[in-house]
Amino acid sequence: MNFNGDLAATEVDNLREEITAILSIASKRDEVVVRLESSGGMVQSYGLASSQLDRIRKEKIKLTVCVDKVAASGGYMMACVGDKILAAPFAIIGSIGVVAQMPNFNRFLKKHNVDFELLTAGEHKRTLTMFGKNTEKGRQKFIQELNDIHELFKDYVSNRRSKIDIDTIASGEVWFGSKAKDLSLIDEISTSDEYLSACIRTAKVFEVVLVKKKTVFQRIGNSVETSMTRIGEKIWSKFTNPSDF
Repeated sequence: MNFNGDLAATEVDNLREEITAILSIASKRDEVVVRLESSGGMVQSYGLASSQLDRIRKEKIKLTVCVDKVAASGGYMMACVGDKILAAPFAIIGSIGVVAQMPNFNRFLKKHNVDFELLTAGEHKRTLTMFGKNTEKGRQKFIQELNDIHELFKDYVSNRRSKIDIDTIASGEVWFGSKAKDLSLIDEISTSDEYLSACIRTAKVFEVVLVKKKTVFQRIGNSVETSMTRIGEKIWSKFTNPSDF
């Protein structure tokens, strides 16, 4: 399987269905290999993506994660689920931390005589706002929430990578593959190509890809587009290839 993660981990729906398909036919003798590339993103999205990979582990099926470029933050949260993590020598690994940032336009609005009202029920319903005046109390509450998420992240990783020194690697830093191996963040230095090539010599290897059924209108649209492209190519060739005249 392949997972290329963006900030919202939008491929998680495909991942869910691919894993469901695999679990419907796989046995404990099989191995699932995930080629993972992600710099992380939204906590809830990557939490769900990691939980999908956990489904494979719970079925006692071997899970190997290959990282050729980057598995950082939420990407590493996913990677650490694997029984084995492989990374290319210069792949970026780690970033076990939490970050949040936002602009505040309160002074700009005041300068232009624009009032902004924020109404909430519940003391901490909104700790920081982009348009209102932020308070130190709200700021400290927000920092506390970030720290709580960081602790959950650390627990998640340490429960799945028992050899790591979580206090050393949970600083938000990233490391290249070889150093990440020294820190037990990964298990082996290898590209996905090397690993899969080795697997092919001893086992049958299949790529699992979700292909969604196209609607009638999509199929018609594709046919029209293909026909127009061919017509355009023929017309263009008449003007660019004198031998056709």
